Amino acid sequence: MQGFIISLNRSRDEDLVVTILSDRGLDTLYRFYGARHGVINLGFKIDFEIITNVKSSIGQLRDVIHLGYPWLRDHHKLRTWQQFVVLFYPHLKEAEETDDFYFNLLDHAAEQWSKQNPKRVAVEAYIRLLEHEGRLHKEMYCFFCDAPINKEISLIRSFLPAHAECAHRLTIEQHGLKELFENGSTLFLNDKEVENLWLVLLEGI
Repeated sequence: MQGFIISLNRSRDEDLVVTILSDRGLDTLYRFYGARHGVINLGFKIDFEIITNVKSSIGQLRDVIHLGYPWLRDHHKLRTWQQFVVLFYPHLKEAEETDDFYFNLLDHAAEQWSKQNPKRVAVEAYIRLLEHEGRLHKEMYCFFCDAPINKEISLIRSFLPAHAECAHRLTIEQHGLKELFENGSTLFLNDKEVENLWLVLLEGI
């Protein structure tokens, strides 16, 4: 089985409680510390097995193989990836069921991470997530006052549109935002606008 580590917490001694997002959903597993274990980290894609124990409510993580990407050696790209991946745990942990969309989304993003600005990859992936969940607001009406937005737009958490004077945030040019919302592309957004969207994304998905 393959999946991405989206949460990693230390238990007693050096043991770990690990939450993995696979194409079947979330698995929270226990990993005992030992010299034979390879290094794992938040955001890593791994191949693994689950060992169940009738005496424990949580399975054991075993036979871990790290499925690496060349960009993992780039500290900046790795840090940005971890900031992105960690957002999925609070978003999905209460879900009764999780389809393979979320795993496939991360899998595709990881493949693209070194091919363009990682923050553009993350923003485009988030648009696909919002659309999948029916939360993408393409109509340009202000979240705060409900009036139409005819000029530059500000976005708040969940990429909800708002007037700049209502949200008190930096603005994004409407043409570039329309391309993002309609076609999932950051092509017509400059790097500063992408950075602004990244900061909104970090507030939570």
